[in-house]
Amino acid sequence: MSAGAGLLRMDGRRKDQLRPVKVTRNFIKHAEGSVLIEMGDTKVICTASVEEKVPPFLKGKGSGWVTAEYSMLPRSTHERSPREAVKGKQGGRTLEIQRLVGRALRAVTDLSQLGERSIWIDCDVIQADGGTRTASITGSFIALADAMTVLKTRGLLKKRPLTDYLAAISVGKVGGEILVDLAYNEDSMADVDMNLVMTGKGQFVEVQGTAERTPFAKQDMDGFLAQGWSAIQTLTALQKDLIGALD
Repeated sequence: MSAGAGLLRMDGRRKDQLRPVKVTRNFIKHAEGSVLIEMGDTKVICTASVEEKVPPFLKGKGSGWVTAEYSMLPRSTHERSPREAVKGKQGGRTLEIQRLVGRALRAVTDLSQLGERSIWIDCDVIQADGGTRTASITGSFIALADAMTVLKTRGLLKKRPLTDYLAAISVGKVGGEILVDLAYNEDSMADVDMNLVMTGKGQFVEVQGTAERTPFAKQDMDGFLAQGWSAIQTLTALQKDLIGALD
């Protein structure tokens, strides 16, 4: 480990170090796939539910569908946030994140092999400390794979129609340093905030990056991508240990 990766973060982590990751499978009794994923103090319940029908635009086309919903419990944050159901509409951030989760999972799913059925992914944040969308994607992939295993066990699928592993991580620049897996106290003062979604083979699914204060250079971008890919490899290795080979 280089001297530049020494201890400097509030929680004692190296700049390139993930928070402790814990995955509890079969967390919800009734869902075909479910996990509680914990990344540090961020905790998200991800469930995958199978529905034997597809949206109207896919009827009769022999294709399946994977889609997602995302929500945060009122007291998952420092102060209580009203439930969006009470407000009568979803906020822009919620819509953005659930579309991101759905897009990301479809990127590694062979929908033509899923049959005319849908898998609904629900991401419920029960405690937020930064990186809820990235934890949702990493956890949802495991829940999706487990739901497909159930379909395979029931004889409805010959194999799991997954083309690769999928994980996501936040990367940022804080105080002039590139950090991975930002906790809330780091994210809130980041000069640059980025979310990376990548496959197990290292292909990009989504790159969301914003200069919060001042523009950043290409060498910073290269650093974000390199550090993010290293962290994602750790997460996809964990996924492989849990769900095994993709078949």
